[in-house]
Amino acid sequence: MIPYGKHHIDEEDIQAVVSVLRGGALTQGPTIESFEQAIAHYVGARYAVAVSSGTAALHLAALAAGIGPGTKLVTSPITFIASANAGLYAGGDVVFADIDPQTVNMSPSCLEKVLKADPAIKVVVPVHFAGLPCDMPAIKSLADTAEAVIIEDAAHALGATYPDGHRVGSCINSLMTIFSFHPVKAIAAGEGGMITTNDENIYRKLLRLRSHGINKLNDEFQLAEQSSTNGELNAWYYEMQELGFHYRITDIQCALALSQFKKLDSFIEKRREIATRYDLAFRDKSINFKPAQLSGGSQSAHHLYVLRFDFDALGLSRNDCIKRLRGAGIVTQVHYLPVPMHPYYRNLGFNPLDYPNSVSYYQESLSIPMYFDLSNNQQNFVINELFKLQK
Repeated sequence: MIPYGKHHIDEEDIQAVVSVLRGGALTQGPTIESFEQAIAHYVGARYAVAVSSGTAALHLAALAAGIGPGTKLVTSPITFIASANAGLYAGGDVVFADIDPQTVNMSPSCLEKVLKADPAIKVVVPVHFAGLPCDMPAIKSLADTAEAVIIEDAAHALGATYPDGHRVGSCINSLMTIFSFHPVKAIAAGEGGMITTNDENIYRKLLRLRSHGINKLNDEFQLAEQSSTNGELNAWYYEMQELGFHYRITDIQCALALSQFKKLDSFIEKRREIATRYDLAFRDKSINFKPAQLSGGSQSAHHLYVLRFDFDALGLSRNDCIKRLRGAGIVTQVHYLPVPMHPYYRNLGFNPLDYPNSVSYYQESLSIPMYFDLSNNQQNFVINELFKLQK
C-alpha cells in the first residue's frame, strides 16, 4: 500500500537513539537542550521548549498566554481538534473564524468579524494548514487591535517560510509558535512537540509548566525560610510555584528528532518536488479535481497534498473514490472534519453551517500520498489512478 503519509528512518537515526540508550541520561538530559537549541537557531527564535507532543505544546502555550475562565481562544475550523481543545484545557472557551477557500487557512476578514463581535477573545491560533503559512501580518494587525496575542499552530509547517523570508517559528508576528514531531510530520520523534518564543518570561513559565510547575533556571524561591540554611541555598531544594504538568519529552525521542532534523532541508526539498509534480499533473481545468492550495508553494512545508473534488460531476461519492483508490493500493485521508462538526462541539452549541467555507472544503477534500520516500514511479501511479476515476 502507498500511504498518504509516512516517516523516513535511516541507520543514522537508529544509531542516534542507540547512542543515548548506551550513553547515560534517558530523560531530562543534554540531548533535549541540544534539540531545543537546534530548532530555535533554525527558525530564528530566542527560545524553544520541547514537550511530549504538539497537543501538550498547545495546552501549555494557551496557559502561558493567559487563557482561563472568562477568556476565549479563536482558531480555524479546519484543523486537528487539539488546536481548539487547548482553549478548553486551559479553562477558557473557544470560537472559530472561517477559512479562506483559496488557502484553507484562517481568513483575516472572517477573523476581523469574530474579533469585533467578541471582546473576550484573548488568544488567536492561526493554523498553517498543510504547511502553507497564514497571512500573519494581517492576522497580527487584527490581533493587536483586539488586544489579543497569537499562538501559531505550525504543527504542519516546520521548514516553511513567510513571504519576507523569515521562517515559521521565528515569532516575528506572534507570542509563541508550536510544532509537532508526530511520525507523519516533517521530522519524527515518535511523539513530541516544541514551543518557540522570543519572550523570556513566557519561556520561563513554559519550563515550569512542562515539569509540574516546579521552579527552573534561576527563578527566585518564594519561601526563603525553606530554601536556605544560614543564608546558603539548600542543595536539594525546589518549589512547586504553580499548577503544572508532566509534559516532558525524553532524550531518546530528542535523539531521534535531532538526527531527523539534520535531514530537514532535504525532506522539505523532496516534498516540494512532489507537490510541483502534482500541481503540473492537475492543472488541467477540465478534470473534476484540483489542488486545494493554488499558491504559496515555494513557502509551504508541504505536510499534506489535498485535492478538492467535484464528486457530483465525477459521478462518484468520496467514499467510492477512497475505496477505489485503496483497491489499487493507494491510501487517502480527509484533513479534517471541521471541529464544530464533532459531537462534543455540537453539544457545546456550535453549528457547522456558521462556517460555510470550511464545510464546503470538507465536503470536497481528499489528501493524497505525500512523503519523502514516495518515488517518481509511485507518484505517477497515484496520478494515473486518480485520472482513472474520471472514466
